[in-house]
Amino acid sequence: MADSRLYTPVFFAMALANFCILSGFGAFFMFPLYLVNAGGSESDVGIVMGASALASVLFRPWISQMVDRMGRKRCYSVGLMMMVVAPLAYLFLNGDVEQVFAPLVAVRIFHGAGFAVCITAAFTYVADIVPKNRLNEGIGIFGVSGLTGAAIGPALAEIIIRQWDFETLFIAAGGAAFLGFLFHLPVPESCGDGCSRVQSSTFLELFRRSRVMTSALLSLLFGVGLAASNTFVSPFAYERNLGFISVYYIAYSSAAVLTRIIGARIADRLGEDRVIPYALAVTGGGLVSTILVTGSGLLAVSGFVTGVGHGFLYPCLSALALRGEPVGVRGRITGIFTGSIDAGVFGGSVILGYVGSWAGFSALFAAAGSALVLAMCFFRLQRERLRADGVI
Repeated sequence: MADSRLYTPVFFAMALANFCILSGFGAFFMFPLYLVNAGGSESDVGIVMGASALASVLFRPWISQMVDRMGRKRCYSVGLMMMVVAPLAYLFLNGDVEQVFAPLVAVRIFHGAGFAVCITAAFTYVADIVPKNRLNEGIGIFGVSGLTGAAIGPALAEIIIRQWDFETLFIAAGGAAFLGFLFHLPVPESCGDGCSRVQSSTFLELFRRSRVMTSALLSLLFGVGLAASNTFVSPFAYERNLGFISVYYIAYSSAAVLTRIIGARIADRLGEDRVIPYALAVTGGGLVSTILVTGSGLLAVSGFVTGVGHGFLYPCLSALALRGEPVGVRGRITGIFTGSIDAGVFGGSVILGYVGSWAGFSALFAAAGSALVLAMCFFRLQRERLRADGVI
């Protein structure tokens, strides 16, 4: 399976599948509007939206172990089918949020578990097939497919909601996932015999490694920032009557995509440790700037700045955790990394939801930005330890 090239047909097939998955999942960035229209409060929105991230966290050890033992492609197939079924399940939930709260949370948990399987399997697959000296570039460029989907998904979702209804949106999201399933069918397994030679290290033992732990804690705080972007921008913009809400997600993803394309090799050349602090600062600054938004133009600027930080941060944190690790543990390490982000998204969705209920959206976005500043301070302290351990 080894190939000295980065851009292979297999790479592009996986990227197309990832694009479809993120388009369908990104459409649910507009789901808070459904909840608000059904009588949900900010805290209801936080809990319901955070439920999918909670599922990702709770099931992540099992999912990542499965990716190492069963193989990346087989697990990806399972996750893709879950992503087809989950959006269609929302069609059967009718009534106010209070009336369908429990089944709504249950479907969100199933949806989140499917997404966790897809992300863990896909990024582990890519880490297997890209050249070692282009790991940041490979992960970053692969992520462009997801970022593009995350931009197109909300934009199409908003158009579908305006022209038709949420039921049409749920069907379209399930259809996008099914296209992803079709795109991934021709690719071979990436780990070969490595999947049958799984190392016995436990999830906890891997987490205790300084490299993995640092990436996980930074990812946790990064997830808090993502919770603000993914969950609360749409109700914030709706409350302020800012017009076309998805301009934020288009600008966010466009910035992240441009960052990956223009600066794809920067972190591989300079090292993750030199790029991460700046990426954290830019992401945090973009979140705080949301407080100043009074129109669609400023909303796009806020999304663009935050997206620049995201564009550098995600592949750097992933590469920090995975660089130099053997095939037999990559699934679990990817699970720790992505699971930490999901833990931050869940915790951030709930906590920021209550902050918004008590003190308003300005306090909510200030708190989210502060989480990224805290991450930057932590990494500056931890960097010397990593250098002493020979990790960076």
